Amino acid sequence: MKGVILHGGAGTRLRPLTFSGPKQLIPIANKPISQYVLEDIRDSGIKDIAIVLGNIYPEMVREYYGDGSEFGVNITYIHQSKPLGIAHAVGLCREFIGESEFVVYLGDNLLQNGIKMYVKEFFDGDYDAYVLLKEVEDPTRFGVAKFDENGKLVGLVEKPKIPPSKYALVGVYFFKPVVFDVIRELKPSWRGELEITDAIHMMIEKGYTVGYNIVRGWWLDTGKKDDILYANALILDERTKRDVKGELINSRVDGRVSIGETAKIVNSIIRGPAVIGENCLIQDSFIGPYTSIGNGAQIVESSVECCVILENAIVKGINRLEESLVGKNVKVIKNIRGKGTVKLNVGDYSEVEI
Repeated sequence: MKGVILHGGAGTRLRPLTFSGPKQLIPIANKPISQYVLEDIRDSGIKDIAIVLGNIYPEMVREYYGDGSEFGVNITYIHQSKPLGIAHAVGLCREFIGESEFVVYLGDNLLQNGIKMYVKEFFDGDYDAYVLLKEVEDPTRFGVAKFDENGKLVGLVEKPKIPPSKYALVGVYFFKPVVFDVIRELKPSWRGELEITDAIHMMIEKGYTVGYNIVRGWWLDTGKKDDILYANALILDERTKRDVKGELINSRVDGRVSIGETAKIVNSIIRGPAVIGENCLIQDSFIGPYTSIGNGAQIVESSVECCVILENAIVKGINRLEESLVGKNVKVIKNIRGKGTVKLNVGDYSEVEI
């Protein structure tokens, strides 16, 4: 079996951060979102993985993942010249897939319990396609499943005004190579894209065996700033272990906190769950729960809580920064007249005076 990670998309809902890099490389608990995806595929027993690149700094993806050997996989890169839909991206993988079964995984999606159990169910059921579903509050934002009175999947509808159910397609799809024949017959949707929802619906209509399961545990689609912060909090809460390696000077670390070996904590309090990367300086500050601080960042004379601070950012003199996403190389510095709580979504290489 092979894996396909979709790493394209403009990331418009995460601007300005996505003006300077792919959304899938935004870190959660100091690890890019798509790395969780890659590791999930790898841990399900799949080693040959294609990453489908978009037009937002694809070289950054190649530079980070390389040939995959560092992550225990073999990576092939496939370039999607224009954002023409998920089914179009899948179709580009025909040569890579060959005659293998494969899983398609959106690079900005996260599953609490991973996909290993669903890989087994896909094979055990000998399905032509197998989809994962999750009940959602607003199905009009997703591809939605339609069932008959016996609970059989009989169709899929993309972003329906009147949803046939509350069960949305999760961004993980299992296929046999026959899906490529179906994709060749697709016509673009009103969005000008080849929809994976239409491809699976056509497979159902043509009589192919399409199975499904309801995802157990949480599913996150990290498309917006608040999604990133929520995912960061969940990952920190469930997976962070106490691992304090940095230098502590007159400081206190409470709870499950990971601190890089070359980090320096001076006259500060760190309260977990939290993660602080390498070469960080935390001085005269309070770092509260659910905060991730990237490599090389500096937090000085500030209070930070429930934030994602990317590498080499500087936060100085901020009384209370919370629920914020701060990009790489950003400077957030207090003006003498500034006061009160601050909430920010700041793109890379910005400077904010408060």
